[in-house]
Amino acid sequence: MPKWSLRRRPGRTLGLLLLLVLSFLVLRRLNWTSVLPLWLQRQRLGLRTKGPNFMLEDSTFQILGGSIHYFRVPREYWRDRLLKLKACGLNTLTTYVPWNLHEPERGKFDFSGNLDLEAFIWLAAKIGLWVILRPGPYICSEIDLGGLPSWLLQDPDMKLRTTYPGFTKAVDLYFDHLMSRVVPLQYKHGGPIIAVQVENEYGSYNGDHAYMPYIKKGIQPKMVMEYWTGWFDSWGGSHNILDSSEVLQTVSAIIKDGSSINLYMFHGGTNFGFINGAMHFGDYKADVTSYDYDAILTEAGDYTAKYTKLRELFGTFSGVPPPPPPELTAKMVYEPVTPSFYLSLWDALLYMDKPITSEIPINMENLPVNNGNGQAFGYVLYETTIFSSGVLSGLVRDRGQVFLNRVSIGFLDYTTTKITIPLTQGYTILRILVENRGRVNYGNNIDSQRKGLIGNLYLNNKPLKNFKIYSLDMTKQFFQRFDMDKWSVVPKEITFPAFFLGTLSVGIYPSDTFLKLEGWVKGVVLVNDHNLGRYWNVGPQETLYLPGVWLDKGLNKVIIFEETMAGSMVQSTDIPHLGRNQYVN
Repeated sequence: MPKWSLRRRPGRTLGLLLLLVLSFLVLRRLNWTSVLPLWLQRQRLGLRTKGPNFMLEDSTFQILGGSIHYFRVPREYWRDRLLKLKACGLNTLTTYVPWNLHEPERGKFDFSGNLDLEAFIWLAAKIGLWVILRPGPYICSEIDLGGLPSWLLQDPDMKLRTTYPGFTKAVDLYFDHLMSRVVPLQYKHGGPIIAVQVENEYGSYNGDHAYMPYIKKGIQPKMVMEYWTGWFDSWGGSHNILDSSEVLQTVSAIIKDGSSINLYMFHGGTNFGFINGAMHFGDYKADVTSYDYDAILTEAGDYTAKYTKLRELFGTFSGVPPPPPPELTAKMVYEPVTPSFYLSLWDALLYMDKPITSEIPINMENLPVNNGNGQAFGYVLYETTIFSSGVLSGLVRDRGQVFLNRVSIGFLDYTTTKITIPLTQGYTILRILVENRGRVNYGNNIDSQRKGLIGNLYLNNKPLKNFKIYSLDMTKQFFQRFDMDKWSVVPKEITFPAFFLGTLSVGIYPSDTFLKLEGWVKGVVLVNDHNLGRYWNVGPQETLYLPGVWLDKGLNKVIIFEETMAGSMVQSTDIPHLGRNQYVN
């Protein structure tokens, strides 16, 4: 085959040169940003300010953002939720980064599976969204301890969110690791991250009332970083809602004023497992499992009246119709789950690790488990022996069910700090099953969020001694010890607390559903080792969201841990029940 050369093919050479010139003239008239993919565009000048405006490159940029937390949404649904955000007419994704989930043990980092932050951010870029990252270290977010790891509280002198050396050293190590992942995702490196917010809501702890009026006199761009589209719910309260017309009116006024905005939340998702936070201003109130938030999308990612109205507003405002919204994910009502097998907590203790022995109670965070990092979530069981009746008292955080041998005699919590022990004969086992219902995520008392029995437990004002302590964190590894030969058929007379095992039958196309636990009182549900979260008949939440992507064709394993009383079955519905409504003020 002859070698090509300029000398042998003058006609081809001239044609090639003419083609190059023509191409250059044509491409000069093209908008490169419409030709190249977002993540391959040449990005020089990141987010800046110019007078009252934000600038991106050389253009005025109004941030129209929406919050989605990747850790509250099944990874398989990330794309669906982000496409719906884009189709609403928004241009920016905002998300928090939960330190407590990413560093469950000191120096041991987890950015895999549903915690794959980088994959989530690159997916947003692929869809055509910019990103504002909110890495904390404190994030509030109605998550346990505001996203701070519970192992920080092993230090009795710990002062969170300060320059206390024990805190700053831990933050430095975490940020060193996190930023090694985040920096390549920044705008100047070709990524979608245009801004990073350090810390969160720190001003709520500051008493300088002259500060905000001073800030208002600077000529800078204005942005509502959190426009609350609804509100979260607490156990025992009402379901909070915010009227869609009010949302439309407020958002319209903000963007017409030229201000940027972030909708918190655009899609709330779910507090799967035990990650929910709590509030404690006077009364302790734990957040429910659902983080529906009455947001723009529902907990299951469905459209709302707010979505329809805001999509029309953003489309009219920009003059460019938003992309078509994706179809809804399918919902299904399945046959009820009737538990076939049972294992009482007292029998389950036989198959657990050897209990911790201690002269005095140990709080959850300081238990010698998880490679010295203590226990973060779940329950702790304390056992000791008593030989007399009297008044039992102690500091229980957050809720402790008291047993004499295997018989429940009541609860200790924030309001009930004493309980009468009836007359006993001889040797009696005193047991207290303590639940961490969620550490406070907002307020000045976050330093005191240790869980379990705090300090001594007293009988007739005398401290009890010699405890056996069982760590019941209810993780996937926790349940792996219960082989099928450990379970028995559900008896007529059930001893509580107890675990129940059943199967959910699913057809050829697994779909989303919501589990209804009518007749059950309080506990936790796991499906195929996925912890769906807590249920409690005090409401307002009445159903648990079960994503279809966590189901398999055929039989699916369902485990229920119930504290006090079981229903005959677990039903499903295609419509969530979040309880009686209360408008957000």
